[in-house]
Amino acid sequence: MPFDIQVTRTTNPKPRPPAGDLGFGRFYSDHLFLAEHDGRGWSGARIVPYGPIPLDPAAGALQYGQAMFEGMKAVAGEHGPLLFRPQMHARRMNASARRLCMPEVPEELFLGALRALAHEDASWVPAEPGASLYLRPTMIATEAYLGVRPSKKYLFYVLASPVGNYFGPRPTPLRLWVETEHVRAARGGIGAAKAGANYVAGMAAAERAKAQGFHQVLWLDQTHREIEEAGTMNVFFRIDDTVVTPLLGDSLLAGVTRDSVLTLLREWKVKVEERAVGMAELAEHSTRGRLKEAFGTGTAATVSAIGELQWGQRSIRLGDERGEVAERLYRTLVDLFGSRRPDARGWLVPVEPS
Repeated sequence: MPFDIQVTRTTNPKPRPPAGDLGFGRFYSDHLFLAEHDGRGWSGARIVPYGPIPLDPAAGALQYGQAMFEGMKAVAGEHGPLLFRPQMHARRMNASARRLCMPEVPEELFLGALRALAHEDASWVPAEPGASLYLRPTMIATEAYLGVRPSKKYLFYVLASPVGNYFGPRPTPLRLWVETEHVRAARGGIGAAKAGANYVAGMAAAERAKAQGFHQVLWLDQTHREIEEAGTMNVFFRIDDTVVTPLLGDSLLAGVTRDSVLTLLREWKVKVEERAVGMAELAEHSTRGRLKEAFGTGTAATVSAIGELQWGQRSIRLGDERGEVAERLYRTLVDLFGSRRPDARGWLVPVEPS
Protein backbone atom coordinates (compact mmCIF):
# COMPACT_ATOMS: atom_id res chain seq x y z
CA MET A 1 0.00 0.00 0.00
CA PRO A 2 1.28 3.55 -0.63
CA PHE A 3 2.61 5.55 2.30
CA ASP A 4 1.72 9.24 2.39
CA ILE A 5 4.41 11.19 4.19
CA GLN A 6 3.31 14.34 5.98
CA VAL A 7 5.94 17.09 6.18
CA THR A 8 6.36 19.67 8.95
CA ARG A 9 9.38 21.81 8.15
CA THR A 10 11.55 23.40 10.79
CA THR A 11 11.13 27.11 11.47
CA ASN A 12 14.60 27.28 12.98
CA PRO A 13 17.16 25.86 10.50
CA LYS A 14 20.55 25.01 11.93
CA PRO A 15 23.77 26.61 10.70
CA ARG A 16 25.67 24.39 8.28
CA PRO A 17 28.88 22.87 9.67
CA PRO A 18 32.20 24.02 8.24
CA ALA A 19 33.42 22.12 5.19
CA GLY A 20 36.48 20.01 5.88
CA ASP A 21 35.72 19.70 9.60
CA LEU A 22 32.76 17.34 9.63
CA GLY A 23 34.22 14.42 11.54
CA PHE A 24 31.75 11.57 12.01
CA GLY A 25 28.40 11.87 13.80
CA ARG A 26 29.03 15.36 15.19
CA PHE A 27 26.31 17.25 13.31
CA TYR A 28 22.67 16.46 12.53
CA SER A 29 20.42 17.82 9.82
CA ASP A 30 17.22 19.80 10.29
CA HIS A 31 14.68 16.96 10.11
CA LEU A 32 13.76 13.42 11.15
CA PHE A 33 11.53 10.82 9.53
CA LEU A 34 9.17 8.97 11.90
CA ALA A 35 6.59 6.15 11.63
CA GLU A 36 4.97 3.84 14.21
CA HIS A 37 3.95 0.18 14.25
CA ASP A 38 1.06 -0.75 16.55
CA GLY A 39 1.07 -4.51 16.03
CA ARG A 40 -1.11 -4.29 12.93
CA GLY A 41 1.03 -2.23 10.57
CA TRP A 42 2.99 0.96 9.99
CA SER A 43 1.30 4.35 10.13
CA GLY A 44 1.98 8.02 10.83
CA ALA A 45 4.78 8.41 8.27
CA ARG A 46 6.04 11.97 8.62
CA ILE A 47 8.96 14.38 8.44
CA VAL A 48 9.36 16.61 11.51
CA PRO A 49 11.99 19.03 12.84
CA TYR A 50 14.95 17.25 14.45
CA GLY A 51 14.53 16.90 18.19
CA PRO A 52 14.17 14.51 21.15
CA ILE A 53 11.87 11.49 20.94
CA PRO A 54 9.58 10.80 23.93
CA LEU A 55 10.03 7.27 25.28
CA ASP A 56 8.45 5.51 28.24
CA PRO A 57 11.01 4.41 30.85
CA ALA A 58 9.66 0.83 30.55
CA ALA A 59 10.02 0.69 26.75
CA GLY A 60 11.37 -2.56 25.33
CA ALA A 61 14.31 -0.81 23.69
CA LEU A 62 15.51 0.37 27.10
CA GLN A 63 14.68 -2.73 29.13
CA TYR A 64 15.51 -5.58 26.74
CA GLY A 65 17.61 -4.04 23.99
CA GLN A 66 15.11 -4.38 21.15
CA ALA A 67 16.90 -1.78 19.05
CA MET A 68 18.59 -1.92 15.65
CA PHE A 69 19.74 0.35 12.85
CA GLU A 70 21.20 0.63 9.38
CA GLY A 71 24.05 2.86 8.25
CA MET A 72 24.14 4.17 4.69
CA LYS A 73 24.97 7.26 2.69
CA ALA A 74 23.63 9.86 0.30
CA VAL A 75 26.10 11.63 -1.94
CA ALA A 76 25.83 14.76 -4.04
CA GLY A 77 24.73 14.14 -7.64
CA GLU A 78 24.42 16.47 -10.59
CA HIS A 79 20.63 16.63 -10.22
CA GLY A 80 20.29 16.11 -6.47
CA PRO A 81 21.26 13.56 -3.79
CA LEU A 82 21.97 9.93 -4.69
CA LEU A 83 21.46 6.98 -2.33
CA PHE A 84 24.05 4.19 -2.37
CA ARG A 85 22.46 0.73 -2.74
CA PRO A 86 19.37 1.49 -0.61
CA GLN A 87 17.54 -1.70 -1.60
CA MET A 88 20.33 -3.83 -0.17
CA HIS A 89 20.17 -1.86 3.07
CA ALA A 90 16.40 -2.42 3.15
CA ARG A 91 16.92 -6.18 2.83
CA ARG A 92 19.59 -6.20 5.54
CA MET A 93 17.41 -4.18 7.91
CA ASN A 94 14.57 -6.65 7.51
CA ALA A 95 16.92 -9.59 8.09
CA SER A 96 17.97 -7.89 11.35
CA ALA A 97 14.33 -7.27 12.25
CA ARG A 98 13.42 -10.92 11.81
CA ARG A 99 16.29 -12.06 14.06
CA LEU A 100 15.33 -9.53 16.77
CA CYS A 101 11.58 -10.33 16.69
CA MET A 102 10.74 -6.91 15.28
CA PRO A 103 8.38 -6.04 12.41
CA GLU A 104 9.81 -5.72 8.93
CA VAL A 105 9.77 -2.33 7.23
CA PRO A 106 8.27 -2.60 3.74
CA GLU A 107 10.83 -1.63 1.12
CA GLU A 108 8.43 1.03 -0.18
CA LEU A 109 8.32 2.67 3.26
CA PHE A 110 12.09 2.30 3.80
CA LEU A 111 12.96 3.89 0.44
CA GLY A 112 10.22 6.51 0.82
CA ALA A 113 11.62 7.54 4.20
CA LEU A 114 15.15 7.90 2.83
CA ARG A 115 13.99 9.84 -0.21
CA ALA A 116 11.76 12.15 1.80
CA LEU A 117 14.44 13.01 4.37
CA ALA A 118 17.22 13.40 1.80
CA HIS A 119 14.93 15.64 -0.26
CA GLU A 120 14.08 17.90 2.68
CA ASP A 121 17.69 18.09 3.84
CA ALA A 122 19.37 18.04 0.42
CA SER A 123 21.33 21.17 1.32
CA TRP A 124 23.04 19.14 4.05
CA VAL A 125 24.66 16.74 1.55
CA PRO A 126 28.37 17.71 1.53
CA ALA A 127 29.97 18.44 -1.82
CA GLU A 128 33.61 17.88 -0.85
CA PRO A 129 35.30 14.63 -2.01
CA GLY A 130 34.96 11.74 0.39
CA ALA A 131 32.14 13.35 2.40
CA SER A 132 28.50 12.26 2.42
CA LEU A 133 25.20 12.60 4.24
CA TYR A 134 25.17 9.58 6.53
CA LEU A 135 21.66 8.18 6.97
CA ARG A 136 20.77 6.14 10.05
CA PRO A 137 17.44 4.25 9.72
CA THR A 138 16.62 3.01 13.22
CA MET A 139 13.94 0.87 14.85
CA ILE A 140 13.25 0.69 18.57
CA ALA A 141 10.65 -1.11 20.70
CA THR A 142 8.41 1.43 22.43
CA GLU A 143 5.79 -0.57 24.32
CA ALA A 144 5.92 -0.08 28.10
CA TYR A 145 5.91 -3.66 29.40
CA LEU A 146 8.27 -5.52 31.74
CA GLY A 147 7.36 -9.08 30.81
CA VAL A 148 10.05 -10.79 28.73
CA ARG A 149 8.55 -10.94 25.25
CA PRO A 150 8.79 -8.95 22.02
CA SER A 151 7.24 -5.51 22.14
CA LYS A 152 3.91 -4.89 20.43
CA LYS A 153 4.78 -1.30 19.48
CA TYR A 154 7.74 0.12 17.56
CA LEU A 155 9.12 3.37 16.23
CA PHE A 156 10.97 3.52 12.91
CA TYR A 157 12.92 6.71 12.38
CA VAL A 158 15.67 8.05 10.15
CA LEU A 159 18.19 10.72 11.08
CA ALA A 160 20.87 12.29 8.89
CA SER A 161 24.39 13.50 9.65
CA PRO A 162 26.89 15.12 7.27
CA VAL A 163 30.16 13.24 7.69
CA GLY A 164 33.73 13.04 6.46
CA ASN A 165 35.97 9.98 6.63
CA TYR A 166 35.42 8.00 9.85
CA PHE A 167 39.16 7.99 10.60
CA GLY A 168 39.79 11.65 9.82
CA PRO A 169 40.47 13.76 6.71
CA ARG A 170 43.93 12.24 6.07
CA PRO A 171 43.73 8.74 7.56
CA THR A 172 46.91 6.73 7.93
CA PRO A 173 46.86 2.92 7.80
CA LEU A 174 45.05 1.61 10.85
CA ARG A 175 46.60 -0.12 13.83
CA LEU A 176 44.32 -2.93 15.05
CA TRP A 177 44.49 -4.81 18.33
CA VAL A 178 43.67 -8.51 17.87
CA GLU A 179 41.30 -9.28 20.73
CA THR A 180 41.88 -12.65 22.44
CA GLU A 181 39.78 -12.23 25.59
CA HIS A 182 36.42 -10.70 24.72
CA VAL A 183 34.12 -11.86 21.92
CA ARG A 184 31.94 -9.50 19.88
CA ALA A 185 29.34 -12.15 18.99
CA ALA A 186 28.91 -15.90 19.38
CA ARG A 187 27.72 -18.31 16.74
CA GLY A 188 24.00 -18.80 17.05
CA GLY A 189 23.65 -15.30 18.50
CA ILE A 190 22.75 -11.95 16.94
CA GLY A 191 26.12 -11.01 15.43
CA ALA A 192 24.72 -10.97 11.88
CA ALA A 193 22.02 -8.45 12.89
CA LYS A 194 22.81 -4.75 13.06
CA ALA A 195 21.67 -4.61 16.66
CA GLY A 196 22.81 -1.96 19.09
CA ALA A 197 23.72 -4.76 21.52
CA ASN A 198 26.50 -5.95 19.19
CA TYR A 199 28.21 -2.58 19.43
CA VAL A 200 28.03 -2.22 23.20
CA ALA A 201 29.46 -5.75 23.49
CA GLY A 202 32.64 -4.51 21.83
CA MET A 203 33.10 -1.20 23.62
CA ALA A 204 35.17 -2.37 26.59
CA ALA A 205 37.78 -4.05 24.38
CA ALA A 206 37.73 -1.13 21.94
CA GLU A 207 38.35 1.43 24.69
CA ARG A 208 41.19 -0.67 26.07
CA ALA A 209 42.74 -0.90 22.60
CA LYS A 210 42.40 2.83 21.97
CA ALA A 211 44.08 3.58 25.30
CA GLN A 212 47.09 1.68 23.94
CA GLY A 213 47.15 3.68 20.72
CA PHE A 214 45.18 1.36 18.44
CA HIS A 215 42.36 2.53 16.17
CA GLN A 216 40.07 -0.46 16.56
CA VAL A 217 39.79 -4.10 17.58
CA LEU A 218 40.10 -7.03 15.19
CA TRP A 219 37.57 -9.55 16.45
CA LEU A 220 38.12 -13.30 16.44
CA ASP A 221 35.52 -16.03 16.75
CA GLN A 222 34.60 -17.58 20.09
CA THR A 223 37.58 -19.96 19.87
CA HIS A 224 39.89 -16.94 19.46
CA ARG A 225 41.40 -18.52 16.36
CA GLU A 226 39.48 -17.40 13.27
CA ILE A 227 39.18 -13.77 12.15
CA GLU A 228 35.68 -12.29 11.92
CA GLU A 229 35.57 -8.48 11.53
CA ALA A 230 36.94 -5.23 12.89
CA GLY A 231 35.04 -2.71 15.02
CA THR A 232 33.23 -0.92 12.17
CA MET A 233 34.51 -2.86 9.18
CA ASN A 234 34.63 -6.15 7.35
CA VAL A 235 38.24 -7.14 6.68
CA PHE A 236 40.21 -8.33 3.64
CA PHE A 237 43.73 -9.71 3.25
CA ARG A 238 45.79 -10.03 0.06
CA ILE A 239 47.87 -13.19 0.20
CA ASP A 240 50.12 -13.23 -2.86
CA ASP A 241 47.63 -12.35 -5.61
CA THR A 242 44.51 -13.68 -3.86
CA VAL A 243 42.19 -11.50 -1.77
CA VAL A 244 40.74 -13.41 1.19
CA THR A 245 37.86 -12.33 3.43
CA PRO A 246 36.07 -14.25 6.21
CA LEU A 247 33.04 -16.21 5.11
CA LEU A 248 29.73 -14.77 6.31
CA GLY A 249 27.94 -16.54 9.11
CA ASP A 250 25.51 -15.78 11.93
CA SER A 251 28.19 -14.02 14.03
CA LEU A 252 29.38 -11.69 11.26
CA LEU A 253 27.69 -8.68 9.64
CA ALA A 254 27.10 -8.79 5.87
CA GLY A 255 28.47 -5.40 4.85
CA VAL A 256 27.05 -3.61 1.83
CA THR A 257 30.48 -2.13 1.08
CA ARG A 258 31.92 -5.64 1.49
CA ASP A 259 29.54 -6.92 -1.17
CA SER A 260 30.41 -3.98 -3.44
CA VAL A 261 34.14 -4.62 -3.06
CA LEU A 262 33.72 -8.32 -3.85
CA THR A 263 31.73 -7.41 -6.96
CA LEU A 264 34.45 -5.03 -8.16
CA LEU A 265 37.27 -7.49 -7.49
CA ARG A 266 35.53 -10.23 -9.44
CA GLU A 267 34.85 -7.86 -12.32
CA TRP A 268 38.59 -7.05 -12.34
CA LYS A 269 39.41 -10.80 -12.47
CA VAL A 270 41.14 -10.66 -9.09
CA LYS A 271 41.05 -14.05 -7.40
CA VAL A 272 38.82 -13.87 -4.32
CA GLU A 273 38.23 -16.40 -1.57
CA GLU A 274 35.48 -16.17 1.03
CA ARG A 275 36.65 -18.63 3.65
CA ALA A 276 37.78 -19.11 7.21
CA VAL A 277 41.10 -17.38 7.85
CA GLY A 278 42.92 -17.82 11.15
CA MET A 279 45.39 -15.55 12.88
CA ALA A 280 48.02 -18.29 12.90
CA GLU A 281 47.69 -18.66 9.13
CA LEU A 282 47.92 -14.90 8.64
CA ALA A 283 51.04 -14.70 10.82
CA GLU A 284 52.66 -17.51 8.84
CA HIS A 285 51.93 -15.74 5.54
CA SER A 286 53.44 -12.57 6.99
CA THR A 287 56.61 -14.42 8.01
CA ARG A 288 56.96 -15.85 4.51
CA GLY A 289 56.39 -12.47 2.86
CA ARG A 290 53.11 -13.59 1.29
CA LEU A 291 50.81 -11.18 3.18
CA LYS A 292 50.88 -8.19 0.84
CA GLU A 293 48.18 -5.91 2.26
CA ALA A 294 45.11 -5.73 4.47
CA PHE A 295 42.13 -3.37 4.49
CA GLY A 296 38.71 -2.86 5.99
CA THR A 297 35.45 -1.90 4.30
CA GLY A 298 32.30 -0.24 5.59
CA THR A 299 29.84 2.58 5.01
CA ALA A 300 31.78 4.87 7.34
CA ALA A 301 35.27 3.58 6.52
CA THR A 302 34.77 3.09 2.74
CA VAL A 303 38.10 1.27 2.13
CA SER A 304 40.64 1.80 4.91
CA ALA A 305 44.16 0.38 4.85
CA ILE A 306 45.34 -1.72 7.80
CA GLY A 307 48.99 -1.08 8.61
CA GLU A 308 49.50 -3.21 11.73
CA LEU A 309 47.93 -6.10 13.61
CA GLN A 310 49.03 -6.52 17.23
CA TRP A 311 48.45 -10.15 18.21
CA GLY A 312 49.56 -10.64 21.76
CA GLN A 313 53.30 -9.91 21.79
CA ARG A 314 53.57 -10.21 18.02
CA SER A 315 53.24 -7.25 15.66
CA ILE A 316 52.31 -8.00 12.05
CA ARG A 317 53.25 -4.94 10.01
CA LEU A 318 51.83 -4.23 6.57
CA GLY A 319 53.33 -0.88 5.66
CA ASP A 320 52.55 2.81 5.94
CA GLU A 321 50.67 3.23 2.66
CA ARG A 322 47.44 1.92 1.21
CA GLY A 323 48.15 -1.25 -0.82
CA GLU A 324 47.54 -1.34 -4.56
CA VAL A 325 44.28 -3.31 -4.39
CA ALA A 326 42.90 -1.17 -1.54
CA GLU A 327 43.95 2.00 -3.38
CA ARG A 328 42.19 0.94 -6.56
CA LEU A 329 39.02 0.02 -4.66
CA TYR A 330 39.07 3.26 -2.68
CA ARG A 331 39.56 5.43 -5.76
CA THR A 332 36.86 3.57 -7.66
CA LEU A 333 34.25 4.03 -4.92
CA VAL A 334 35.19 7.65 -4.16
CA ASP A 335 35.06 8.48 -7.88
CA LEU A 336 31.69 6.73 -8.13
CA PHE A 337 30.32 8.71 -5.18
CA GLY A 338 31.66 11.90 -6.73
CA SER A 339 30.05 11.12 -10.12
CA ARG A 340 33.51 11.01 -11.70
CA ARG A 341 32.90 7.59 -13.21
CA PRO A 342 29.77 6.00 -14.70
CA ASP A 343 27.49 3.98 -12.44
CA ALA A 344 27.37 0.86 -14.62
CA ARG A 345 25.80 -1.27 -11.88
CA GLY A 346 22.94 1.03 -10.87
CA TRP A 347 24.23 1.34 -7.30
CA LEU A 348 23.38 5.04 -7.01
CA VAL A 349 19.64 5.70 -6.75
CA PRO A 350 18.33 9.26 -7.29
CA VAL A 351 16.34 10.76 -4.46
CA GLU A 352 14.20 12.59 -6.99
CA PRO A 353 12.36 10.29 -9.44
CA SER A 354 13.62 10.67 -13.02
